[in-house]
Amino acid sequence: MLKTKIAVFVSGGGTNLQALIDAQKSGILQSGEIALVLASNHKAYALTRAAENNIPSVVVVRKEFDSQLAYEEKVKEVLKEYGIELIVLAGFMSILSENFTSAFPKRIINIHPSLIPSFCGKGYYGLKVHEAALAYGVKVTGATVHYVNEIPDGGEILMQKAVEVKDGDTPEVLQRRVMEEAEWILLPRATEQVSKELQKGR
Repeated sequence: MLKTKIAVFVSGGGTNLQALIDAQKSGILQSGEIALVLASNHKAYALTRAAENNIPSVVVVRKEFDSQLAYEEKVKEVLKEYGIELIVLAGFMSILSENFTSAFPKRIINIHPSLIPSFCGKGYYGLKVHEAALAYGVKVTGATVHYVNEIPDGGEILMQKAVEVKDGDTPEVLQRRVMEEAEWILLPRATEQVSKELQKGR
């Protein structure tokens, strides 16, 4: 059976992309294959990871377009060109409008570094999520993989994994633990699950 073609959207270092690449090599991700890495900036280290693994990559920068619509139309064109069936947002810092998300119902998933509905929504990304969790004093945090809709972090939850918050944690230390104990495990599993469903539904 043909594998589900996946595009991974990135903005920075690409550690979650690396987790997906490793999962593909180890056989955790077997119903889908990473056919494209789409970056929101030219300096994203994730592009180097893509090149090292012979994965095609394209950079589409929001600032280079007059409108959100023009930007998203370009992204759609690229996805069509590569025959993409599933989009995985892996540290992608550009917001996608309802116009875009509604064109791919249950075909866009995102990893968020908290247990939604805590510390999520507009303005909660990267270290800010972990700073908020520590400021609030929670004893347990984690990561969530969810479908993407027009509401930031508002789509249906696919998987969650809890991570302990320890005394003396800094946002950076907590971020690393959440990545290692939750994000890098959950995202490949969820990507495989959705890839398999899409494969069956062809």
